[in-house]
Order: sequence, then C-alpha cells, then structure tokens
Amino acid sequence: MLSRIIQLESHIADLIAAGEVVERPASVVKELLENSIDAGAKIITVEISAGGMTFIRVTDNGSGIASDDAKTAFLRHATSKLRGADDLEAIGSLGFRGEALAAIAAVSHIQMLTRQQGASEGVSLTLEAGTVTNISPVGCPEGTTIIVRDLFFNTPARLKFMKSDRAEASAVASTVLRCALSRPDVSIRYLKDSQTIYHTPGDSRMDSCIYSLLGREFFGGLTPIKSVDEAVSVEGYASLPDAARGNRGYQFFFINGRSIRSLTLQTALERAYANTLPGGRFPACVLYITTRLGDVDVNVHPAKTEVKFASEKQIFDAVYYAALSQLGVRNEELGVRGRERDIQLGVRNEELGVRGRERDIQLGIRNEELGVRGRERDVQLGIRNEELGVRNVGAGRAPFAHEGGDPQGRGLSGAIFPQNDKFAEQIHEYHVNNIRVIGEVFQLYIVVEYGGSCWFIDKHAAHERIHFDALKSKQYEPMPQTLLTPVICRHSAEETAMFLDNSELFEKLGFSIEPFGEETIAVRQIPSNIEIGDTESILSEISDELKLGGGARAVQEDSIFSKLACKAAIKAGKSSEIRELEVLAARVMSGELTHCPHGRPVAFELTKNALDKSFKRL
Repeated sequence: MLSRIIQLESHIADLIAAGEVVERPASVVKELLENSIDAGAKIITVEISAGGMTFIRVTDNGSGIASDDAKTAFLRHATSKLRGADDLEAIGSLGFRGEALAAIAAVSHIQMLTRQQGASEGVSLTLEAGTVTNISPVGCPEGTTIIVRDLFFNTPARLKFMKSDRAEASAVASTVLRCALSRPDVSIRYLKDSQTIYHTPGDSRMDSCIYSLLGREFFGGLTPIKSVDEAVSVEGYASLPDAARGNRGYQFFFINGRSIRSLTLQTALERAYANTLPGGRFPACVLYITTRLGDVDVNVHPAKTEVKFASEKQIFDAVYYAALSQLGVRNEELGVRGRERDIQLGVRNEELGVRGRERDIQLGIRNEELGVRGRERDVQLGIRNEELGVRNVGAGRAPFAHEGGDPQGRGLSGAIFPQNDKFAEQIHEYHVNNIRVIGEVFQLYIVVEYGGSCWFIDKHAAHERIHFDALKSKQYEPMPQTLLTPVICRHSAEETAMFLDNSELFEKLGFSIEPFGEETIAVRQIPSNIEIGDTESILSEISDELKLGGGARAVQEDSIFSKLACKAAIKAGKSSEIRELEVLAARVMSGELTHCPHGRPVAFELTKNALDKSFKRL
C-alpha cells in the first residue's frame, strides 16, 4: 500500500532539480557559459582543476548583476530572460529556465563576484548547498565571475557516477568547444590546470574561429557553404569528400546560435554526400542555421541540446540543397582543372611517346641479348632443381610450413594456424576426409564437394569467427606490428580521454596508443591482421561501443571483439589462393565453425538429391 502523500522539503526538491540540470562538471560550465553570453559578454575565460570536480571559474565582461538582484539570481525559477508565457513562443536567449544557478548552488560551494556596467562597486556573494552564507560590497571589474568548488560534496551518491578527472575534463573541453564555435564574435579562453587549451579571437569571422579551435589540417579540408532565403539561411563549412572522417564526431550544427543535436540536420547533410563517399565515411561540418525564433522550439529538453522544428522538411531541404549545391560547384571546378590537366598531360604524353618508342627499340635489342642468356641459365637451373627434387623426396611437411602464406603467420593461413605443424596436420586431415575445394564464386563463397553434397562457405564469415574465437580465448596473445610512422587519429576530447582510460583493453587487442594533444591520439602499434588504412575506422567503432556503457563488461567486450574480427577477416570481393580456401573449408567441414559472431551461418549445404530433383533426374 502506498504511503501518505507529503510535500518534500525545499532542500530535497532543490537536489532533485539539480540532478536534472547538473549531471557533471561539463553541465556547470555549459550553464555558466550560456549565462555569460546572454549577458552580452565579449570576453569569457573558463578555468578548471581536477576535471572540474574541485574547481571551476568562469569570468566574463558582460553586463553584470545589480547588487539588489544578486541573491535573487540563485532562487529557483529566477530569470531576467522571460517575463510571461508569450515569451516562450520565441526564445532568443540560451538560458531561460531560471534553474541553472539555483541547481549549481544546491550541490556545491559557490562564490560570485559581480559588478553591473557603470556601477561604482560590485557585490560578493557566497553560498553553501544553496544557502547564502555571506554577502558584501566589493571592488571588482565590470562583469561577473563565478567560482564553483567541491561539486556534489553533499550528494555522495552522484560522485559514484563521475568518471576519471581526464574524462570529465575532456567533457568540459567538448562543451567549451561547441560553445566557442557557436559564437565567433565572442573570445573564449579555456584553461585546464593552468594550461590554455582553446583561445578564440572573437573577431566575428567563422573561418578564424574554426581554425583556432579545430586546427589547420581540419580547416584545410573544408569548403564554404552558404544559402539564404526568407525562412532559413545556412552558412558555414563542410568537408570536401576526400577529407571525410571515420565518424560523426566532427559534425557541428548551430541553430540561432545554439549548439544542438539533430538527426534531421545530420541526415540532410549526409544525404547530400550520398554519391561521393564510401561506406563508413562521414562528412564533417560547422553549419550555422538561422530561422525565425518562433519556428523552432528549444524548450523540449532539460539541457536544451535538442529542438523541435515547426517544419522539419523546410530545415532538411535548406541544409541538403546548400551542401549539394556547393559540392556541385566544387566538382565543376575540379572538372575544369581536370580538363586543363588532361590537355597538358596529352602534350606531355606525346613527347614521352616519341622518347618511349626510341627507348623500346633499344630495350628490344637488349632484351634479345638477355633472352639468350636467360635460356642458358634456365637449362642450368632445371638441372639443379631436378637434383634438389631427388634430395627432398620424403621431406614430409616442409612445403606446408612455407607455402600458402607468410611463415611468420601474417597471411591468411598463418592467421588461422600460427603453428606450422598444426597447419600441416589440418591440411593432412583435409585430404583424408576427401574434402574437395572446387574454387570460389563472387570472390566470397567457397565451393566445396564433401559427403555427397555441394557446400557453399562464406569465407569472410568463417574467417571472422576464427578471429573472434581467438580474441575471446584466455590464451590469446596479440601479434602486434609496430608502425614506422604512427597513425594520427583526431577525435573529440571525450573520445580521446575514453581511449586513454581504456588503454589496457586496447593493449589486449594489440594496439598501442598515446596522447597527442587534447583531441588527438598517436597509434604506434596495431594488430598484424589489421590493415593500416582501417585503423581510424576500427578505433571509431570501438569508441562507439565504449560510449554506450552499461551492461556487463563481457557483453561489451564481445561486441568489440566482433568488430575487430570483422576488420581482421579476409574481405569479401578479394580473391584467395586455393590453399587458403582449403584451410577455411577444413575448419568449417570439421564442424568447428557454424556461425559468425553476428549469428549468420557460415555454410550452406546443397545435397546431390536436391540437385538431381532440380534436373528431373529423380
């Protein structure tokens, strides 16, 4: 039976409200940054220590708060940005709920120094768990400084959900990055443990803002986009097709100056690139969309990161056609340059053709001389090989130890049988059991005659299962390859921290990664069965899996092993040597492999009786 209904005490209600607004240090930084921007600040500095858990300071040169309003600012639902219900129809400010300062104060020690523009003095306000402990006049610059200490000191249950200082600091960096990108007209500086991470010029130029935050390499792969009409305007930058990325981490969308997540905008952008990017590659962008305030509802999410559009189609079309038209212009420019280059190449090839014909005549004479010498050498080699053949009779398994793959175990055969003896034993079993590999079709399916049936084996699925089982084995030891030149992978600050916090898992898989800046890692070692070109994409897939969190660790690892096994497996559409096909067929026909890690069967049987019936022989 339910207990009697009571009204919660105010401090309990404040803690509950704080939980909706303040999830982690990054939430605090977001709310304070937005307040500073709404106050008209043009210079903002964000400083944190210990990932923001022990210290956050946000300083701005905005309008400041009147001394009489200082205490009121920390009351729930206190705001200077709304006056009535009608204002909710067209919200232009970033913050408007009147809960941010109250929520932050409820779970921390907080101090505010503020001085209104033109005022002779400011005010200092100190709070502990939402209660004002001191208020006094003070001399301070115009604007506002808020210092937050010991976040969640009075809610230990929340502390259990905090991640490492590095992960929390990376989340703060991601928040500052998006906020700084949203306002090129505001100079924003971010310091972590006294080290400057970001510093934007605040000169109102999109290009200099993007360059200062995301770097020269990223900016060099972008092309400008602009489309303006009465209802919606789209302006910013999107990546050139050859500068696409292995994940969506660098898609930044801003609506009326607010950073948002939007499946509609994401889909519109990617649809524009549909015929220019291969699978697994995604366009990057920094797009600023402006629309009528009444056409977008920002009051649908507590963190104000998701919005609802009055016309999804109108917004979709604006982004889609803006990106598509720019790609068309770019392709036309490339086409003109290509034709000019072809003309130049044609002239050059003609010159080279003349020289080539002269050279061919000389080479022909030389080849004739070499041919005579080569035939003499072949005769001598033939005699020598015959002598060696006699000596090698009875040598047993020597051919299997070296043929059909790299003896170091890096080819397909070596990956399946790292020990040459086991490889030879399996081949021997293959012959004993009368498994006859006929070949492969579509560069994917192995055709095998065995036991009165014709079998079709999915070579990718079978090889994928082999790698998956090996990764799950407690005896598994990766066979890493050290790269002469490290692969530099750029990810978001949060993803970078995630990689470093899970370094043990990556070492188990055969990767060696090191920090290479706030948003970059250097991969110095990868598993030997992974192609170097797949490094960034597989790391992005593993990152996506780690982001999901929750669930049993074993389940999460299985999913990661499955992704890695898929990358390591022989690719569909790639021809294989007959010995490689024989090795896979032997493993499958022994009954060892039945399904790939995703649950798909690895083999399909077509019996002789079924074939006879199809041809009306029965």
